Amino acid sequence: MEARIGAVSELGWEGKTVPYVEKDGVRIHYQVEGDGPPLFLHMGFSVDLTGWYEWGYVDALKDDYRLILIDPRGHGKSDKPHDSAVYQSDDRVGDVVAVLDDLGVERAHYLGYSMGGRIGFEVAQLAPSRLRSLMIGGATPYAVVNQVDRRSEQFGEGMQAYFDRQIPDHLKTPTLRAMMLANDAEALMATLIDRPSLEGILPSLPVPCLIYVGDADSRHAGCEACVRLIPDATFVSLPGLDHMAGISRSDLVLPHVRAFLDRVTQQYASAG
Repeated sequence: MEARIGAVSELGWEGKTVPYVEKDGVRIHYQVEGDGPPLFLHMGFSVDLTGWYEWGYVDALKDDYRLILIDPRGHGKSDKPHDSAVYQSDDRVGDVVAVLDDLGVERAHYLGYSMGGRIGFEVAQLAPSRLRSLMIGGATPYAVVNQVDRRSEQFGEGMQAYFDRQIPDHLKTPTLRAMMLANDAEALMATLIDRPSLEGILPSLPVPCLIYVGDADSRHAGCEACVRLIPDATFVSLPGLDHMAGISRSDLVLPHVRAFLDRVTQQYASAG
C-alpha cells in the first residue's frame, strides 16, 4: 500500500487549506483540528467530515484532543472511483493508515459511526497496532450481504430523493443539504459491496472498546451481542434514538465518549 502526500490545491472547511494523501492512485482528503492526544474520526456512509462539525463534535472535543477527520474514499473532497474493486477492506484501512502516517501518528483513539464503525473493526483486524482505543457507534462486525441489490433501491431516484428519504426534516440544514447533494451517486453505489463477518477478531481485540447504539436502531441487537465477545468493552444503549439520531444527538453521545476516554487514559497511566 503506497501512500504519498499530495499538493495543497484548494480551500476546505472555513477557508482552511486542504491536506490529502494519495494511496494507490486515490486521493484522500483529511482535516486536523485542536491539540492533544490524537483522536481519529470516521463518519458513516454518504456523509463526509462536514458532519462532525455540523453536529457539534469538533467544537466539543478540539480543546482536549487532536482531531483527525477523514473524508472516506467516495465521499467529500476525496476521490470518488466508480469501481467497487477499490472499496475493499484493505483499501479503507489503508486510507486510515496513510493519513496517520502522513501526520506522524503511531497510535490514535478511533471513533467511527455506522460505516465508519465497520471500518473501525476492519482497522482492528488489519492494523491493530495503530489503535489506542476503539469507539464504534451504530455498527456491528457481522457479515453484510445483498448489497448490490440495494444500489438501485437507494439511488435509483437520485441524490435529492435519497436526501429527502434518509435525513429527518429537523436535520435538513443548508450545510448538510449541500454536502449530501454534492455526493456522486455512482461512487456511493460502488461502495455497496458484501462484506464478510469479522466476528472472529473480537475475542483478541487488544484495546479497550466502546460500543454504543440507539435502542431504536436496527443494529442494536448485533451491537449488544458483539460486546459479549470483546475482552475490554463498554456497551451503551441510547434510549429512544434511531440510527440517524445516534450520530446527530452529540449531546447524548459525547458524555459517554468522554467518560470512556477518561477511563482509558487512567488505565494506560496505571499501566505505566
